[in-house]
Amino acid sequence: MLDNIPYLPYAISAFIGIGLAAATGFRVFLPMFAVSLASYMGWIPMNESFQWLSGLPTLITTGIATVVEILAYYIPFVDHILDTMSVPLATVAGSVMFASQFADIGTFPQWALALIAGGGTAAAISSGFAGTRAASTATTGGLGNSVVATTETAGAGIMSFLAIAAPFIAFICAIILLVVVLVLGRKIWKKFRNFNSDRNAKTIDVEVVERKSLE
Repeated sequence: MLDNIPYLPYAISAFIGIGLAAATGFRVFLPMFAVSLASYMGWIPMNESFQWLSGLPTLITTGIATVVEILAYYIPFVDHILDTMSVPLATVAGSVMFASQFADIGTFPQWALALIAGGGTAAAISSGFAGTRAASTATTGGLGNSVVATTETAGAGIMSFLAIAAPFIAFICAIILLVVVLVLGRKIWKKFRNFNSDRNAKTIDVEVVERKSLE
């Protein structure tokens, strides 16, 4: 019955691609490892253009990169360095993950859709959590960064699983995530900006008091 629905395969591919792109917004390599493992085990098909994702070398490489990336976000200062690179890397990874589901529609539309839908989704989520980490560092002195890192890893794992096992649910979750990032991201940025303004004002007040005392 479902086979008679027009363009259903393309819709499912889009759901999978968006779900995987959203996952790369949390962690760059974990979704790639999930896809590599699933295709290597034969759980999901992989077209000829992306057969390299199904290979053992890719599986091992992405597996090691996943572990290193997850652990690195628990190291102070290193997590900030990764944040500076996370958005462009997530954009590339999200585009690749999305494109891997649309290899039969032509090269130009394939990568155009991949960059807009896949890369855009990944970049939005990645930048949102990078901002959250910056706010966490400013307000908690970095103590809350481990909570943010754990949340990101869990989000990447859940979204990767849903994208492969339940594409439609993954798509809905990705849309909700984008809305949350856009709405809460603005609120967090405003609080972060107000926090810095208050801190600068207090610093200026202290300097004025010290100057008056010296006089």
